[in-house]
Amino acid sequence: MKKQLIALQEYLAQNGLDAAYISNPTDINYFTGFYSDPVERILALLVFPDKDPFMFAPQLEVEAAKDAGWDKDVFGYLDHEDPFALMAGHIKDVAGSPVNWGIEKDDMSVQKLEALRQQFPDAKFPVNLSRYMENAKLIKTPEEIAELKAAGDEADYAFSVAFKAIKEGRTEQEVVAEIEYAMMKKGVMHMSFDTIVQAGANAANPHGGPEKTPIEKNELILFDLGTVHNGYISDASRTVAFGQPDEKPLDIYKVDLEAQYAAMDAAKPGITAAELDKVARDVITKAGYGEYFIHRLGHGMGTSEHEFPSIMEGNDMELKPGMCFSIEPGIYIPNVAGVRIEDCVYITDDGCEPFTHTSKELKYID
Repeated sequence: MKKQLIALQEYLAQNGLDAAYISNPTDINYFTGFYSDPVERILALLVFPDKDPFMFAPQLEVEAAKDAGWDKDVFGYLDHEDPFALMAGHIKDVAGSPVNWGIEKDDMSVQKLEALRQQFPDAKFPVNLSRYMENAKLIKTPEEIAELKAAGDEADYAFSVAFKAIKEGRTEQEVVAEIEYAMMKKGVMHMSFDTIVQAGANAANPHGGPEKTPIEKNELILFDLGTVHNGYISDASRTVAFGQPDEKPLDIYKVDLEAQYAAMDAAKPGITAAELDKVARDVITKAGYGEYFIHRLGHGMGTSEHEFPSIMEGNDMELKPGMCFSIEPGIYIPNVAGVRIEDCVYITDDGCEPFTHTSKELKYID
């Protein structure tokens, strides 16, 4: 059994909990190696302090869960069956009628909670396991870092495809299609989020999507992409010049790159998340662009693209070896341009190392 599961069992025992109901798909993957988005169906991992855990899944996912390496029981249900009634029967066979439960309150819907409570009328839910998961996933193991490195290598390959795909008159959406087609051909089954390609002033919308507008020369183009490798993700951004942009976008790029380098140099054990955010923010503010840096410096990552820690003002958490997060300062000036340069890194004993290695010096594409 994975040591992550053993740690959860110990936590349950120490906190007087009879059962844990894990419902977040990325957390189920973290414990089992199996990922699936059940949509409206029920997928859950049931964990007990002193009994073997089991997975409960739609029948059409049972064999896939086993193929993923899960060696404990997987109980399935058919669409016409009552999943919570069937699940409750298996729970009672294994652990009787648990009273004190830990559930992921950030993930579990009211409807599902009520369905579980109907099967166990005496149940209490004193612990939000979402907080446990945030801390459990905070420090990555060497094995997890190896998976994140592999995902980073895939992102670097995606950038090489992306840069070659830029052609005058081609739309942002067409460039996205070429990137994702190439990654599928390479064997990557999933991108970690919707690939972002934004040209010119469109990039001033940090979470905007690719558009049908043809790409024009003499503007910056922002790419934000990542892949999923064995359940672990990559997330990186690069901004390149197509032709010869005006002086203003080039100055924005220069400042953003300086901020990113400064934060990379400062990221090491002992600095707080807030202090690291300030390192990059001070560079951008000093250059006169502070009002256009409108998000935190970074977010944790691992089995999902947004985990702990948040690298932002007000977070006094000290960084420790094994923590993994993004460093992504951005400058977004409406109707002018947007620049974001992002690497995800892991903290080492004396600094940090990035998962992606595509050059950040401004690349000019003819």
